[in-house]
Amino acid sequence: MDAALFLPRQDLALLFESLRAAGYEIVGPGTRNGVIQFGPLDSPDELPWGISDEQEAGHYRLGKGAAGRAFSWTTAPQAAKPLVFPPRETLWQARRDQDGALAFFESRPETRPLAVIGLRGCDVAALDLQDRHFLDREDPWYRTRREALLIVAVNCARSAPTCFCGSTGDGPAVRSPHDLLLDELDDGYLVRPGSERGQALLAPTGWPEATPAQLDAAMAQLEAAAATQTRHLPSTDLASRLEARRAAPAWKTIADQCLACGNCTAVCPSCFCHHYDEQPALDASTSTRERAWDSCFGNDHSLMHGQPHRREIAHRYRQWLSHKLGAWHSQYGRSGCTGCGRCITWCPVGIDLTVSVDAVMAAETPQ
Repeated sequence: MDAALFLPRQDLALLFESLRAAGYEIVGPGTRNGVIQFGPLDSPDELPWGISDEQEAGHYRLGKGAAGRAFSWTTAPQAAKPLVFPPRETLWQARRDQDGALAFFESRPETRPLAVIGLRGCDVAALDLQDRHFLDREDPWYRTRREALLIVAVNCARSAPTCFCGSTGDGPAVRSPHDLLLDELDDGYLVRPGSERGQALLAPTGWPEATPAQLDAAMAQLEAAAATQTRHLPSTDLASRLEARRAAPAWKTIADQCLACGNCTAVCPSCFCHHYDEQPALDASTSTRERAWDSCFGNDHSLMHGQPHRREIAHRYRQWLSHKLGAWHSQYGRSGCTGCGRCITWCPVGIDLTVSVDAVMAAETPQ
C-alpha cells in the first residue's frame, strides 16, 4: 500500500482545488431535507460539519456529531447508485418523418468528469456489484457514467446500530474500488491513493507523510467502529438453506408486518432491478423508451402472461432475501448485501433483515 499522506483539516480546500484542476465537478454529502444527501459541492464549507446521525430500525434522525468533523455520520439514504444508475433515464427515441418512416436514435448521457466524496466501505462494495452487473453486460449508459466517476472514499470512524458491514466483509474499512481514501482525524485527514488516477492527483501536492501516531489513531477508529457492531449476517451462500425453508412459518410472520412499499430496495445500494416504459407522443410522431428503477416487492414485477407470479407479500419478501443472499453467490461470487443497514433504517415498520434471516434459519427443514 502507498504511504498515507496527511492533509490538515484547514487545508481540505486544497483537495477540492486539486480535483477541480483535474477537470472534476464535485459531489458530496450535505444536510438537505433533514437527512444527509449527496449533491453538488462548491467548497468544503458545504460538508455536514459537526453532524451525526441516529439510526435504528425504522428510525433516522440527524444530531450533533464530533466537532470539527465532516464525516461523523455513517450512511446516507442514497450514495453512489443514482450517479451511475439513475432512477429514470431515456435509452432511445423513435421518430416518424414526414413520409411516415421511423428512425431510431440512441440517447447517451452527457456526462462530465465527476468526483464523489464521502462513500463508505459498504457503498464502494455495492458499486463493485453494480459494475459486475452492468459492465459485464456492456451496458453503454452505465459505462458512460461509471468511467466519468472518480471515488474519494472515507473509512468509517463509527458504526450506526444498524450497521453490520463487518460480518459481510465490506467495512468499516474501505476496500476497492476507489481512487482516493480518507481517514478523518480530529486535526485532518490521512489520504491514500487507490488507483493510478488517485496517485496522479496526489503526486504534485507535496503533502507530508502521516506520522506513526496518526496511523495508529486511524486504525483505532476502524477497530472501534467494527467492535461496536451488534448486528450480523452470514456471509456464506445461503441459497440451499433458504430453499430448504421455503415453507417456513417465518415468511408469513414477516409478511404480516411488511407493507411491500419497496423502500428497502430503493435505498439498497446494490439492488439493480428495473423495468422499461414506452412514452409515445399523443400525435404518434415520437416514442421514447425509458428505463426506471423497479422492486421485486411490486405486484407487476413477477408478471407472467399478464398475471403476477408472486401474489403474496410473503413470496415477494422470500424472493428478495433468497436472491440477494443466495443466488447472487452463483451470479457474482458473493452475497448481494454489503451490510449498510439502510433497509433496516428506512423500513417504515422497522423490519430487520438480520432478524428475518435468523428467524428463517431457525426453522426446521422438512424431513
